[in-house]
Amino acid sequence: MTETFDANKIRQSINICPICGGNKVQGTTTFTVDLGFGVVVVRNVPALVCDQCGTDWIADETAERLEITVNDARLRHRQVEVTAYMPA
Repeated sequence: MTETFDANKIRQSINICPICGGNKVQGTTTFTVDLGFGVVVVRNVPALVCDQCGTDWIADETAERLEITVNDARLRHRQVEVTAYMPA
């Protein structure tokens, strides 16, 4: 017996939370990094968020923008920096 490729089934499984089985939905999260000498908090980061357990997933492009934000904060060497996510 051969399996058939079902794109809809694969698409649905990608949107299922591997932690609890809930649905991943578009939302936002807060991204926090401890730099040792200080903390960077970025609010309103776009992410897929599980509608049951709240686990979040950040897209690669968003992670790249966050990396730039964190590196900028590292250069300023502040103890605490809180900012809102700024898309490119």
